[in-house]
Amino acid sequence: MKDPEEFDAFYKDARARLLLQAYALTGDLPAARSSVRDGFVLAWHHWRKVARTGSAEAWVRPHVWQHAHRRHTARVWHREKGLDPELHATLEALGQLSTTQRRVLLLAHLASTSMPDLAREVGMTDEAAARALQHATAQFSLHRAAPSTQTALLLRRLSSVTDEVRWPRASIVRRAGTTRRRTHTLVGAVAAVAAVGVAGALLTEPAGLRPTLDRAALAVPSAPPTPTAPSEGALAPAPEAEPLPEAAMVPAGAVAAQVPGQGWSTLETSDNTAGDGLLMPCRASRYADPQVVDALVREFSVATPPGSGPKAQPKRLAWQATEVSRSRKAAKDGFRTVEGWYSGCTQGRTQLLRTSTVEGVGDEAVQMVLRDWADPVRTYVLGVARSGRYVTTTLTSVLGSNVENPPGNAALLGRAVDALCDLAPGGACTTGPTRLAPRDAEPVGASPRLLVETDLPPVTTVDRPWVATRATRPRGGNPAATRCDQTVFTGKVGGQPVRDASTRTYLVPGAKLPVEFGLSETVGALPPRQAGGFVDTVRRRMASCEDRELGSEVVSTLSRSNGDTELHAWRVSIEVSDDTVVRYDMAVGRVGGRLMQVAFVPTPRVQMADGAFAALAGRALERLRAAP
Repeated sequence: MKDPEEFDAFYKDARARLLLQAYALTGDLPAARSSVRDGFVLAWHHWRKVARTGSAEAWVRPHVWQHAHRRHTARVWHREKGLDPELHATLEALGQLSTTQRRVLLLAHLASTSMPDLAREVGMTDEAAARALQHATAQFSLHRAAPSTQTALLLRRLSSVTDEVRWPRASIVRRAGTTRRRTHTLVGAVAAVAAVGVAGALLTEPAGLRPTLDRAALAVPSAPPTPTAPSEGALAPAPEAEPLPEAAMVPAGAVAAQVPGQGWSTLETSDNTAGDGLLMPCRASRYADPQVVDALVREFSVATPPGSGPKAQPKRLAWQATEVSRSRKAAKDGFRTVEGWYSGCTQGRTQLLRTSTVEGVGDEAVQMVLRDWADPVRTYVLGVARSGRYVTTTLTSVLGSNVENPPGNAALLGRAVDALCDLAPGGACTTGPTRLAPRDAEPVGASPRLLVETDLPPVTTVDRPWVATRATRPRGGNPAATRCDQTVFTGKVGGQPVRDASTRTYLVPGAKLPVEFGLSETVGALPPRQAGGFVDTVRRRMASCEDRELGSEVVSTLSRSNGDTELHAWRVSIEVSDDTVVRYDMAVGRVGGRLMQVAFVPTPRVQMADGAFAALAGRALERLRAAP
């Protein structure tokens, strides 16, 4: 029989590669070995299908990685005892990355997948996957303290551990797969018999199922459950959600009424099940609610002017995405997920400009303005709202840096909510004229008190995205301090220790920037009274710097206080030699007892635009205030 021979050859050829990948993914050799074995058992179970895919290894790999990750997540990052220091350092560097970063790094360097295949496997667009790979490589290189060109070599050296693993015979793996197949067949037969019984009951029921192709008739009637009193604090069971009708999506005319541009038309409306599902910028997955009941996405466009050429991009685009969840709690979680996608957008050089609450729309609603500085520059106005168990998102995009009609976009979001709120799973509608109220950016990331890449403005002569290092605890030094203030976030202030201190720097990998260029932030916490004294000390040191540091010039660029919130910024120039002047932009601020300091060191060729650093300092204060 040819099938066992083909499987055995595949097993012997691919097992070592898959083990190396699973080990690098988790740093856990026992979990990696078990996951590889289970992956091959599953492959033999489905071998007839797997053998026809054209790449059996590509079919098995996601299962192996998923099993390895699931076995490993119950423990902290695993460390093999007695490991060679170099291999230990590689695993430690991998352990500093997120799971997604490790996946793209390993797919590129250990699985040798093409970029389209890599993007498909991690559920991203090609462009997003390329950025994720660049980010992951930069982070690994930083944590491993090795050039990025050595990444593949360092990863492959882990095989000195995995090569020592002994494998079961292929016949044993096949026997386990055959047993699994028989078990599933038996379970399937029992389920089929039960389904026939249920179907018979439905066919004899006057209100039973009727054949239909109507999208609006998807709910299956069933006997009502016996009512029970919910326990204290428990959510009452949600009613079955009706399907989402296309009529509940805004028409092109509604977009044209609120957003500039002539000739708006609907390009497509779908349930977003095709492709990678990332139809709108900044989305990280197909649906915000992984257990979504129903969903629709609609795309709009303005006609391209005649004579623009076949490759011309439409000047304006718009989208609406709507999901219905099983419960209000799930919808609330989905709303927060969408907020997080855009507040921490990882798409290229996208910057979050501002965030506003949209008052009078649904149960909750927010608007964000973002700009993607990649060529050609695009500016986005996002609205996301929740009404009951519905979450709907509107997004408009225009070429260039104009922010087009935020109030009109808010009204468009209100129109989207009004089309949903009267349906069974709906909640609040739009009440009166929509209003925009400025608010802090939504907290995102593992260190929500710190700035993220989406907060950072572009700098001149650089066309690559920012990358934030992993937040670490400052140990003596403070990269955000200047020679004038020499502030530290360790020790005690007024007899109270500085708590929850963390710091990170922001890099632009591959941009070939001067060594003096840099951006850093440090945060910490004290009781409010001591925090006020901390900021006052920095202000006094900056005011006296010109007297203490010969050749220094200090100019105050920002100073505002409001109760227990204050923010101050300076531009500092210090002559370090007859022909060398170092310049800094530095800001310090607090919200109650929470403290932050951010510093930027430009160069003559690489600078922020006027006012950009002050805006960045304000965003740093927002992140500090909004963090849980």
